[in-house]
Amino acid sequence: MKAVRFHEFGGSEVLRYEDIERPVPGTGQVLVRVAATSFNPVDDHLRAGVLAEMIPITLPYVPGIDLAGTVAELGEGVTGLEIGDRVVAMLPLESAGGAAEYVLAAAESLTPAPLTIDLTDAAALPLTGLAAWQTVFELADVKPGQTVLVNGAGGAVGGLVVQLATDLGAYVTAVDAPQNADRLRGYGAQRVVDPLDLAAGPAAIGGPFQVLVNHVRVSPEDLALLSTFVADDGVAVSTAGPIPEDPTRGVSTANLWVRGDTGQLTRLVAKIDAGDIDIHVAERRPVADLAAVHADAGAGRLPGKTVVLAP
Repeated sequence: MKAVRFHEFGGSEVLRYEDIERPVPGTGQVLVRVAATSFNPVDDHLRAGVLAEMIPITLPYVPGIDLAGTVAELGEGVTGLEIGDRVVAMLPLESAGGAAEYVLAAAESLTPAPLTIDLTDAAALPLTGLAAWQTVFELADVKPGQTVLVNGAGGAVGGLVVQLATDLGAYVTAVDAPQNADRLRGYGAQRVVDPLDLAAGPAAIGGPFQVLVNHVRVSPEDLALLSTFVADDGVAVSTAGPIPEDPTRGVSTANLWVRGDTGQLTRLVAKIDAGDIDIHVAERRPVADLAAVHADAGAGRLPGKTVVLAP
């Protein structure tokens, strides 16, 4: 079968599109025919080796944490699944494997795919959806009626945070480039503003806010300024570096490290099928071009969430 692998850490050039042996499911495992995976920034970090100490991986490594596909074979002891079932999953970072024709997955990690969107586009959901869910419901613990500022709301995670928070009944101010304004209003954002002028302070955009969610990578000095946008006794959650706490005002902070959770993924799928949330896919590219996708991401040329189509 065809797959993309890297045999050593490095730049995008270490990614090779090559023939490898098709895996065989063991006890409790499922062989999934991949429809698509997607690119996530952590894929770049894994390939470059910057997470090698935190997440030991075995080389050669097939990237692709997100999985959307159909069940092809069942290992011994697997129940509740049938050949041909459409499934999605967030694969373990230490093994991944989505950038291939087939991948092995633990049966308990698989969730029925959404019925109302293309299976390939469902590959944009697992990691980003779980990141948004864990931000809104766990780390920020957003409540109805709260004011929420989402910095970097036009991104894959940010857009889902906006939708989940507004669906809860929060009042969301979305911060992003003007070209994303209409989409963010469609997600239910009460206010959409251009990238922050941190020096102007929170009052310039109707703050401070009870919850701040940051997806924009800025300097440590700017992260400290972001804490001033949080109201007393509020909370700030960041995926792009730590925002300092302010105990004198009761401001707490948290950093997101997303984890796989089939229960949460099942609820996200239900929200998609109910029309409560929408996935925005910016482009779809073949897995044979994955090295170019990584290069474009490193150069800041990706237009947004990119789905990577299996061979």
